[in-house]
Amino acid sequence: VQLQASGGGLVQAGGSLRLSCAASGFAFRSYAMGWFRQCPGKEREFVAAIHWTGGDTYYSDSVKGRFTISRDNAKNMVYLQMNSLKADDTAVYFCAADQYVVVLTTTNSSNFWGQGTLVTVSS
Repeated sequence: VQLQASGGGLVQAGGSLRLSCAASGFAFRSYAMGWFRQCPGKEREFVAAIHWTGGDTYYSDSVKGRFTISRDNAKNMVYLQMNSLKADDTAVYFCAADQYVVVLTTTNSSNFWGQGTLVTVSS
């Protein structure tokens, strides 16, 4: 199983970034996908999740209205479009997969995790 996140970088506050996660080695179309983030010295926190059908999406209150999660089941890809970025969004972002979207939205115990990609927002 591989979850390869990319797209992180340095951006000014108010700017945008799009993260991508390439999945392989499991039945991607049957799994809910999610994004999490972790700031130095803090616990990993949920950011966004999407049902395996792509029909339902879920967001933490801190990113709702600014971030959009999407997926392309034909390409085994999941994306996180991040707009109106703030300094507080600075973190390492991880993608994750689980058969149940509730596991993504309520726990840190998803089936599969990828390596992170660093997002730095300068104020």
